[in-house]
Amino acid sequence: MDVVASAAPAAAGSAAPLIELRAVTKTYGSGSAAFQALRGVDLSIDAGDFVAVMGPSGSGKSTVMNILGCLDVPSRGSYLFHGVAVQRLTQDQRALLRRRHLGFVFQGFNLLPRTSAQENVELPLLYRGEAAAQRRAAAREALASVGLAGWEHHKPAELSGGQQQRVAIARALVTRPTVLLADEPTGNLDTQRGREIMELLAGLNHERHITVLMVTHEADMAAYARRVVRFVDGRVASDAVHGAPVDAAAGAAVAAVAAPGR
Repeated sequence: MDVVASAAPAAAGSAAPLIELRAVTKTYGSGSAAFQALRGVDLSIDAGDFVAVMGPSGSGKSTVMNILGCLDVPSRGSYLFHGVAVQRLTQDQRALLRRRHLGFVFQGFNLLPRTSAQENVELPLLYRGEAAAQRRAAAREALASVGLAGWEHHKPAELSGGQQQRVAIARALVTRPTVLLADEPTGNLDTQRGREIMELLAGLNHERHITVLMVTHEADMAAYARRVVRFVDGRVASDAVHGAPVDAAAGAAVAAVAAPGR
C-alpha cells in the first residue's frame, strides 16, 4: 500500500502545503565531533511550485535536499509530505514514498553506459515489477516528452551531454512523480544546453504542474524558478518569490524541444 496515498485524503482538500519542514535540525557525529548541518529550518512548498535552492558549500542545501528526497531523516523537527510525518515512517515506507512520489535528476546523469536510452528510462518501472510491454510504452512516451523520440536505442556514449540529461529527466518522469528533485541539473552542460534543460524543466512545471525542487549554484538557472531559497550556515537566509521568472515559453511545449545533435 502507498503510505502517502492512504494518508493523503485528509490533507488533499485543504490548503496545507505539499511539503513542510518544521524546525528541522540535522546533526552528524556526536560530542566534540558533532556538526550541525541544519539549524532549525522552516520551509513550506506548495504543489506545483518551482523552487531553486542556493547557498555556498556547507550551507546545508544538499542536506535539506537529502531529507526532502527521503534519503536521510532529521535529527529533530518534522518533515511532512502530504500531511504525513515522513520521519516516523519505516525505511521501507520511505523507499515506497520515493518510488511512488519522487523523481531524481543528478548533475552526473547516472545512466547505465551499456544500455539504451529506452532501457535506462525503463529501470524505475522494472523495479516496480511492471510488465515489459507497459515499461516499453511508458519509456517511449517519456522520451518523446523530452524531445528524444527516435533516440530510444542509442546508448549514452552515442548521445551528447544535453541529450543524456534529457534521458535522465525522462527516467525521473516515467513514474509520473509528484515532485522532481534536481541536483545541479545543468552543472555538466554548457550555457546553451543548460538553458534548454531549464526550459524543459520549466515547461514540465508549467504544463504538467510537477513540483520542481532544484539545487543550483548558477543564478541565471535559478532565474527560471518561481522562488529562490538561500541557505547560509544551516539556516534559511532568504526565501524570495521571483516577480518575473524567465519566460519558458519554448519549454511549455515540452515535446517540441529540439534534441538532435545536442
